[in-house]
This record gives sequence, C-alpha cells and structure tokens, in this order.
Amino acid sequence: MEKEFRMSQARFDELSQELNYLKTTRSDEVAEQIKIARGFGDLSENSEYDEAKNEQGKLYSRIAELENIIQHTVIVDEANAPTNVVTIGSIVIVEDVAGNELPAYKIVGSQEADPMNNAISEESPFGKALLGAQEGQKVTVEAPRGTIVYTLKRIER
Repeated sequence: MEKEFRMSQARFDELSQELNYLKTTRSDEVAEQIKIARGFGDLSENSEYDEAKNEQGKLYSRIAELENIIQHTVIVDEANAPTNVVTIGSIVIVEDVAGNELPAYKIVGSQEADPMNNAISEESPFGKALLGAQEGQKVTVEAPRGTIVYTLKRIER
C-alpha cells in the first residue's frame, strides 16, 4: 500500500501549482538551457551541457515526487476535527516535567512540517506522541536522546 500524505487544502493547492509550473515554464527553461549548451561544441567536455542535464534530472525527479504526493494525498478538513483531542491542525501547548511551558506547536502533515516555525509533523516522535491526546494528559516522546515526558496543557484550533 502506498503512503498517504495528509495535508490541508491550501498545501495541496501549493503543491499542485508547483507541479504545473515545473511541467510547463521550468521544463521549457531547462530544455532551452540544454539547447544552448549543445551549441558550445563537444558534449564530452562541455560543463554547461552536463550542468543543464543535471538540472533536467533534478526537475524530472521533483516532478515525479510531486505527482506521487498529489496522487496519494488525503485532505484534512480541520474545520470538522474534534476540539478535545489532538489532530492534524491542532495547536498544542505542552509543559515539561519541570513545569516549563514550551512554545505553541501546530501539528501538521509531513509535507507541511516546518520545525523552525513550530509546525511539527504528525510523523515526528513529538507529533506521534501527541496525536489523540487530551488536555491534562501526559505524553511520552521517544526522542533520539531518550524518553521525554510532557503534559498537554491546552489544545487550540
């Protein structure tokens, strides 16, 4: 069974737009780079041609990746999600065992994760531990540096 990619409609739309851009505009740009590089002579020692072909390979790889993601996307409707348990789209406030409150984190699908901006993937150890948890519940995170226990203080939308 193929992996499902859970994400918001907005993220799905962004990926669809990127795919369209890569298949049309960017593909034409790379084809033109290859055409120009061919004109520089011997292809066996033509670094411009090699670079253009590498760029084409990266482009095709990204197109294939996006097509796979889009084909296996499950749109998460955050508006209909329960508010008493952590789901994708929940904003969570947790505190550590010392009682220190951590910054608010939003639980998102793997394609939307941005840890630097407190958007944590549902597939990360932290996200997995929090999914399905309720306010006041202790959650155990299996992190690379060991087991960490947090208390879920608040769930917001």
